[in-house]
Formats: sequence, structure tokens, C-alpha cells
Amino acid sequence: MGTEQGAAVEISEPLLLDSGKVREVELEERIPEWRDQITLRGLVVSAVMGSLFCIITHKLNLTVGIIPSLNVAAGLLGFFFVKSWTGFLSTLGFSVRPFTRQENTVIQTCVVACYGLAFSGGFGSYLLAMDERTYQLIGVDYPGNRAEDVLNPGLGWMIGFLFVVSFLGLFSLVPLRKVMVMDYELTYPSGTATAMLINSFHTNTGAELAGKQVSCLGKYLGISLSWSCFKWFFSGIGDSCGFDNFPSLGLTLYKSTFYFDFSPTYVGCGLICPHIVNCSVLLGAIISWGFLWPFISQHAGDWYPADLGSNDFKGLYGYKVFIAISLILGDGLYNLIKIISITVKEMWNSSTKQNNLPIIKEVLDSESSKLLMQRKKQDEIFLKDRIPSWVAASGYVGLAAISTATIPVLFPALKWYLVLSSYVIAPVLAFCNSYGTGLTDWSLASTYGKIGLFIIASVVGGNGGVVAGLVACGVMMSIVSTAADLMQDFKTGYLTLSSAKSMFVSQLIGTAMGCVIAPLTFWLFWTAFDIGSPDGPYKAPYAVIFREMAILGVEGFSELPKHCLAICCGFFVAALVINLLRDVTPAKVSQFIPIPMAMAVPFYIGAYFAIDMFVGTVILFVWERMNPKGAEDFAGAVASGLICGDGIWTIPSAILSIFRINPPICMYFGPSLRR
Repeated sequence: MGTEQGAAVEISEPLLLDSGKVREVELEERIPEWRDQITLRGLVVSAVMGSLFCIITHKLNLTVGIIPSLNVAAGLLGFFFVKSWTGFLSTLGFSVRPFTRQENTVIQTCVVACYGLAFSGGFGSYLLAMDERTYQLIGVDYPGNRAEDVLNPGLGWMIGFLFVVSFLGLFSLVPLRKVMVMDYELTYPSGTATAMLINSFHTNTGAELAGKQVSCLGKYLGISLSWSCFKWFFSGIGDSCGFDNFPSLGLTLYKSTFYFDFSPTYVGCGLICPHIVNCSVLLGAIISWGFLWPFISQHAGDWYPADLGSNDFKGLYGYKVFIAISLILGDGLYNLIKIISITVKEMWNSSTKQNNLPIIKEVLDSESSKLLMQRKKQDEIFLKDRIPSWVAASGYVGLAAISTATIPVLFPALKWYLVLSSYVIAPVLAFCNSYGTGLTDWSLASTYGKIGLFIIASVVGGNGGVVAGLVACGVMMSIVSTAADLMQDFKTGYLTLSSAKSMFVSQLIGTAMGCVIAPLTFWLFWTAFDIGSPDGPYKAPYAVIFREMAILGVEGFSELPKHCLAICCGFFVAALVINLLRDVTPAKVSQFIPIPMAMAVPFYIGAYFAIDMFVGTVILFVWERMNPKGAEDFAGAVASGLICGDGIWTIPSAILSIFRINPPICMYFGPSLRR
């Protein structure tokens, strides 16, 4: 995470230490009242962008499970849409309200809150893990996998569940916003970088660059959309046709899933994600599909029955899932302990410094004086519109009471006292996660969710423990994730001179939008595509992984294939050791040590997307060497355009699929026939 912090500093420093003229303009600008920062046009733009970003998040969640940060794209597209609208109305002679950075911040906050629910809502993980396809995939006779623990997705109960659990995190830490943002001065690197980006849009030079970035984004969005449309015509019927199954590295490697599938989305992810993440994913693919799975396959008939299907958990498929789980848990456990220890250490240091600070009067130069005035202005605006603590407390208690009464009705296996106990400890975990995110830019919401999953599944036991554990995972993930997002948005609002109250209200509105938009956009996928098919494009890998975790919590490790537990323990320890090496070695060495969490993803899914992401990282690497300034300014825009264009094509593709309109051509590759 040091790399991400470094990136945030590189973005923020030139803007924080800008010329005196910019400072004077900022100090003299009229700050809108908090109600004026939330506009109807802003909410309309937020709903449109939130829908698009939900579709992109679902697509990534249901294919590979890696979700890059789209905050920059949200800020950039928000600026583009409103500027285009106001410019169009101005040419028609209408008087329009100026577009301020505060309104820009509100739009970005609203969009991120909306599409965040497409991830934390569990549509590719814990909610989908309850469906019948996942149940059948694991095996109807698999110990602990009961037919009673099946609940297929439904629009009504999904929207209701999200409304019940998604708002509590917003109220849990509101009283601590001053402590986290002003007293502890937590960095929140992504929030700081976003704030500096938005600030730059609303200066003359920044607006000019933003215009070029928007033009670049639109260009590559068009290219990506056109390419995705072109690919569709050759994708035929079935799972073996088209460019998505192009044996670009030869048929032998294709059988081991090593091929480039021409996906703009994954190439775009490679451009956004750090080089070490992309290289870690590729290394994981090479280790698993290049060496480990062929080695285990040689022991078919000894370690597991040779006549099992390719998706039987008692065979090779079981090794793939459980070894991926062991890497994910090892990485998550290490980082949880690490961030909690950092949190405790920093809090102790802060209290010690405050108790022992000497009183010093220093003479400030003109630049320091301007910075001090800017800081005073930020503090004043941030504290101006207070959110009373009693509102936060009563909101949390009231929502917890409603949720405690409602969740057992939706999911009878999860008793009310278990829900209540989760809400009692949730604020403490939310604080730990928010503080850790402020220090490292790394939210461990899914790790806290998995801990809740194991504990509740084991407590409830065989009679409903699987569903109870999965729902408890969702409850914990929602609170911990939204609390960290809100605090990050408070940091962004603090630096853009936006009202804390407008940030809070925009989060509430964005969350309410997400509770409806995220299930609706998921329903588009669920209706149009074969979700969860291990041989299709939408494998939903984490659905199987989360259900298996719940079964493990109930049944233990007795039913694993031969030697699977020993191999899993080896990879679990390896994840701990690799993370330790990343922390204890010098930066010039640790930057080349892989990340176990990223390595785990291709173990189960396949190597094809790792090839795509590596192509993206190679393009970025060459670009950075040939034109560093151009790469810094436009790489994010190119990546966002590639991802958004491919995401937009999902909508017409889904509509065509719903109406049973199939692609006209199946482009298929096989070995040449010998005569």
C-alpha cells in the first residue's frame, strides 16, 4: 500500500502547494450552503453514472472478482456531464447555476456510495452463494451442503435486505468525523487524491487538462464499445466460440486457460491496477495452472477418483477452491493483525504527542501563513454544519432495532440475538477498519465479513448454519465497508471545502439509490446470462468460495480431498511469510514481492484474465518510460474508457440475450485435420 500512498502524495503536493494567486482565489470564493451543494442535476447525473458503474462492478464481480477503484472516473465523468449540460443550456440562452467543486464532490460521493453496494451487497459472493446453481455445483450429496440452505435471488428480498443493512455503517462513526479527519489527520490516500483531482478541475489549467482527459476517455470508450459489439457477432451459441476463446498462445496452452481473450475490461484493469498486482495475478496463474494443477492431475485415481466430473468438489475442483481460500484467508488474517497493530500504535503515539507538546511561537513566512489560513478555512467549513451526535446514535439504534426484527423474518436461520450481537460489536470493527483505511488505503471489509461468516456458521451449526453465516457476513461487510467509505468522503469534502452535512446526506442518497439500482442491474445479468456456470463467462467464482467457507464453518475439514488440507496449510503459511517479507525487506526489494491475495484469484478462475491484465501493465510500463507525463495524465482516462465502453455493451448484449437473439457466427478453433 506504500505505492498507493506515494501516488496520492504525488497528486496532491503540486496542488496543495500551488501559487499564491490560486490560494487567494480559494480563500475568497463563496462557499455554497450545504443544501445548495446538493442539486437536482447532480442527483440525476449520479443516478445515471451509478447505474453504469453498478453494471461494470457486477460484470467484474461475476467474472474475476477484482474491482479496481473507479473514483477518478466518477469525478471526471461527473465534471464532464454537468459541464456539458451547463454549456449546452448557456448556448441556448438559459441562465445556469455555476458548477462548483462542492457539487462535483457531492456527485462523486453519491456515485461511489451507489456502486459500492454492487460490491458489498454480495451479488457475486455471499448472496449468490445461497442460490441453487451454487448448491448443485458443490454437490447435492456433499456433507453440510443442504437443500434447505438454498435461496435463489429475488428482486424483492434483495432490495429489502439492502435497505435494512446498508445504512447502519453511515451512522456508526459520524460522531468521530472530527477525530479521524482533523485530530488524527489520517491521510485517506484515495480520498485525498480524489479531492485534489476535483480541486484541479475547478482551476483554469486544471479544467483544460480535464477537458483533454474527458476527450481521451470518450475516444477509448467508443473504441471499446465498438470492439465489444464486433466481438459479439462471432461469439455464436455456447461457451467455445468467438474472440473470448481465441487460442492466441497455441492450443496446448489454451487447454490450461493461457490465452489472450481481447477483453477491453481486463486490459483496462491492468492499466489502473499497480504493476505488482498485475504481476502477482500472472504469477498465481503460472503456479496454479502451469504447475500445481497438472501435478495434482497426475495423481488422479490415487488422491481422488479419476472418473469425477470437472466440477466435482471431491476431485481437482476441490483443490482449486480450497487452496484459493487458504491464500485469501492467510493474506486477510495477516493484514488484519497488521492494521490493528498499526492503529493501536498510531493512537498511542498521537495521545503521547498531545500530552507532551511544547508551546512554541514561530514566525510564519507568507506561504506558511497562506497554508495556515487555508487550513483554518477548511476546519471552519468542516465544523460549520454539525451533525448532532444524538442524531447518529438514535439513527444507529433505530436502524439496528428494525434490522434485528426484519432479518430473522427474511432468513429464519439467523436468530435475532445473533443479529443484535453483530450490531453491538460492529462499531468497534468499523472504527478499526476506517482507521486502517485512513492509514493504508486498504479496506478489509471482506476480511471482517469472513470472520463473521465462520463464527456465526459454527455457532448455528448444521441446522441452517450455512445461510446464517452468509447473511452475517453480509451484515458485517455492509457496516464496516460503508463506514470506511463515509470517512473517506469526509476527508474528500474537508479538502474541497464541502460541508460535512452535504457529504453525509449525499452518502445517504447514494446508498438509497444503490439499494435499488444495484439489485436491478444485477437482475439484468441474472435474467440474461447463465450466472454461475463454471464453463461460461460469468463463473461467479466467489459464490462457490463463500458457500464452501460457510460449510467449512459448520462441518470442519474432514471432507477435503486427500492431501488437500496439508497443501492448503502450506499455502496459508506461505501467504503469511510472503506478507511478512513485503513488510520487513527494504522498499527496493519489497516492490518486487508478490501479493498473495492477488495470486489467489486465478487459482480458481483461470489464467486468461491474468494475460489480459499483464498486457495492460506492459502497455502502461512502456508508456511510462516513453512519456511519463502523458501516462500520468491520461492512463486513468484510457483505462476508464476501455472499462466503461465494455460495460455499456453489456446492456444491449443482455437485451439481445433476453429476446433470444443469438450471434450469427461461431468462430471456433481446433487442431488441423491430418489426411
